[in-house]
Amino acid sequence: MPAASPATLPDLFAAFNDLTVLIVGDVMVDAYVWGKATRLSPEAPVPVVSVTRTEQRLGGAANVALNVQALGATPLLCAVIGADAGGDQLLQLLHERHLPADGLVRSPERPTTVKQRILAHGQQLLRIDAEVETDLSTTEDTALTEAYEQLLDRADVVIFEDYDKGVLNAERIAQFIELARAKGVPTVVDPKKRNFLAYRGCTLFKPNLKELREGLKIEFADADNAGLERAVQVLRGHLAPDMVLVTLSERGVFCDAASTGPVYLPAHVRAISDVSGAGDTVISIAALCVALNVAPASMAALANLGGGLVCEQVGVVPIEKTLLLQEAEAAGVL
Repeated sequence: MPAASPATLPDLFAAFNDLTVLIVGDVMVDAYVWGKATRLSPEAPVPVVSVTRTEQRLGGAANVALNVQALGATPLLCAVIGADAGGDQLLQLLHERHLPADGLVRSPERPTTVKQRILAHGQQLLRIDAEVETDLSTTEDTALTEAYEQLLDRADVVIFEDYDKGVLNAERIAQFIELARAKGVPTVVDPKKRNFLAYRGCTLFKPNLKELREGLKIEFADADNAGLERAVQVLRGHLAPDMVLVTLSERGVFCDAASTGPVYLPAHVRAISDVSGAGDTVISIAALCVALNVAPASMAALANLGGGLVCEQVGVVPIEKTLLLQEAEAAGVL
């Protein structure tokens, strides 16, 4: 890793192109069925949807890979998927987006996570989740660990993208963080509830407010900054991360770094269309900045800006690098 961060935003964005990001966690397929509902079924009091269009998209950790790719870096996915039609579909989507799949372990013991949404007239009527949330088997665990160790040699930073689907557990997380630390590779975490306190020793920990409250079992109001800061100190006692980045939805982000202390960054005024996928953009930008030793406040400002930009788009979409650079220059991020 470089000894110092790039001095200008164009230099920083150019340096993104030289980075390789290992993303380990839960990948999935987000499937959509659009149609028209003009009558109720004679079989049950539910609408009949006449299908007009279907679409499959990369979801979970794979959407983080799309954001990393959009920023110019090289993403490496490490996960377990099924030896099933959903797995075939996911691999095809990766191929279409020119994303590598050599870190994916295919297993006949568990299905690929597929979340199917049924929509009519712009409204979601139903979501069907095909998935399991059990821990990996010994065979799956061994194969995943081998893939992680091989890919780690190529990585400048590791992102843990945890959706509580069983690919990550406390023992595996501790092992993977220790392997990264031994090689001097920083680790960045996007947590969920089950393994929330398992990421001890990570470089950056990025929960949202809901995850912070649920993970620590601490209640405080959204606008209670003192409560937030107390919760982050409790979190530090458990995990001892170098940095904590808490996304605050429409209130922006809060960053607490051991080197600089707490910083609040308000959200930029946006015409919000959809908040889906904003967290994936934030963690991707933060990870690249951590790999390049960007100052915590500048990292948080850039991630905050990127998360807001994708909220202007409908659906889960990766960040546009050129637009992010333009807005970052206008905002004086560095």
